[in-house]
Amino acid sequence: ASFTSCCLPRMNVDHEIELLVACLKRIGTAQADGTIVTKFGVLFKDEILEQQLESLVGTLKAAKKRGVLDFQGQMLLQGAHDNVDIILKKA
Repeated sequence: ASFTSCCLPRMNVDHEIELLVACLKRIGTAQADGTIVTKFGVLFKDEILEQQLESLVGTLKAAKKRGVLDFQGQMLLQGAHDNVDIILKKA
């Protein structure tokens, strides 16, 4: 076994995306088109999600790559991007 596989926690991306989706459904606002929208700043400050995810930005990027959600830009930073919409696509 390699050092990475035996000594570092393995991030379960699918599970982290599920947690992110559940949070967006909890704190976001449903739109007429079936999507759910919240601001990055609101998501970033959610205390429940903060305790659950290893990396919010990493999970957002993975979810965007998989087509689960969308947001403008490639990288989001707290403060600078607090007003960017995070859009959960309809299931």
